[in-house]
Amino acid sequence: MRILYLVVGIFITTAGTEMAIAGEEPASIGSRLELFLDHSLVQSTSEVSFRLHEPVKAPRPESPLPVRHYITVIKDGDLFRAYWKDHNPDFTVTDDAEGGEMVSYAESRDGHEWTFPKLGIHEIAGSKENNAILINQPGLLHNFVPFLDNRPGVDPAEKFKALSGHPGPGDKRTMDVTGKGLYAFTSPDGIHWTKGSEVIPYEQEWRHAFDSANVSFWSEAEQQYVSYFRTWTDPERLRSVSRTTSKDFKSWTKPVAMNPNLPGEHLYTTQTHPYFRAPHLYIALPTRYIPGRGSDGNGLSSERNATDILLMSTRAGSDHYDRHFTEAFIRPGLDPKRWENRANYVALGVHPTGPAEISIYHRSGDRYVLRTDGFVSAHAGSAPGELLTKPFTFSGDTLELNVSTSAAGFVKTEIQNAAGEPVTGFELESSAPLFGDGIALKASWINGSDLSSLAGKTVQLKFSLRECDLYSYRFTKATGRSEP
Repeated sequence: MRILYLVVGIFITTAGTEMAIAGEEPASIGSRLELFLDHSLVQSTSEVSFRLHEPVKAPRPESPLPVRHYITVIKDGDLFRAYWKDHNPDFTVTDDAEGGEMVSYAESRDGHEWTFPKLGIHEIAGSKENNAILINQPGLLHNFVPFLDNRPGVDPAEKFKALSGHPGPGDKRTMDVTGKGLYAFTSPDGIHWTKGSEVIPYEQEWRHAFDSANVSFWSEAEQQYVSYFRTWTDPERLRSVSRTTSKDFKSWTKPVAMNPNLPGEHLYTTQTHPYFRAPHLYIALPTRYIPGRGSDGNGLSSERNATDILLMSTRAGSDHYDRHFTEAFIRPGLDPKRWENRANYVALGVHPTGPAEISIYHRSGDRYVLRTDGFVSAHAGSAPGELLTKPFTFSGDTLELNVSTSAAGFVKTEIQNAAGEPVTGFELESSAPLFGDGIALKASWINGSDLSSLAGKTVQLKFSLRECDLYSYRFTKATGRSEP
């Protein structure tokens, strides 16, 4: 299936006069992938802007995920696993509406078409021929968000983990909040789950919290569990997010408010998680909630709102989000139903679904695709431009670039030393113009591409771009090298 990638002309420019802070220690990037989600390694630019790329809706699956809220998609080897909040048709309405919430499950081998296995776990409507994995736990299934625990040495019985818990509506600063926090769930297979204890308690001073998708994961970069969960700002009463960490998924640190909101802006499900190709970078795809506009979809004026999807990022260990783009990442679009109450959420999880394709799953059942690493690019048009990185050290012997050029375009790379002087043999004039379109194109110079003599030394890169989008770069170890 061939997908055409659209590009939105949304630009932001780093001032050409921005320089590295004097005395700043060079970053140690090793062989990790660096994207342009933030500008932490950008020192200056000239005639280069940063472009946000809009995901493209893939053809509708013949067997899509259902239209539901709070979806999670996990890639477990070659298997895609999907979870979402569902409704138990056997539930009789009582004062506790959450008693009818349940969690359903689906699988996919290609990340596009989905199957709904008959698991035989719970009897619903007189039959166990269904895909329900959790039922009859009022308040705990409203926002069940699982993840695959990749921590080395994890107990096989707890290979999958989740946080879940909904404290109910209202201002809780004068209420007894005992038992209204997030509870831990564990599973050996992602299907059969055991409820554990309350692990992130509700704090008395909070006005409101937890009533959204509260994500957690094992951070390879931080070597601890991390959770980003719903809080509300006070006194603005804006939907926002806080962060907490844990070494054992039982005891969690005091939460820190991230406060990514613009003035008056509500942010729903942040869906923060490590990007699979760069686990030190966390992708966030929050829903921006605009009350009072759009269609209510059900006749309730109090539920009239419009929503869209934003792009944010944060680095491992950071207490803030980077938001170089404040415009929508995914707009509601032409379908009138996408302008109804809370119509735009995306699933937790950005995953590879092809050699050069990553996918984002929407609550509508649609799948959106991007080029691999294709969130943001450093872009130059027909006028040549330059981008200079901050100093860093690396490991490996080859520089790979994720780049797309026009037929007339190119990228050339100069390697400079810590003083900003070109390294002999790696000057811009010695760089072979790199053109084409590829996820891992190899930079080279007159004398080849071997950078082993520079590994571990402080360097910086100067990219010269023309009609080019540079998405990411990394240093790797070449095999079978025959060059000098």
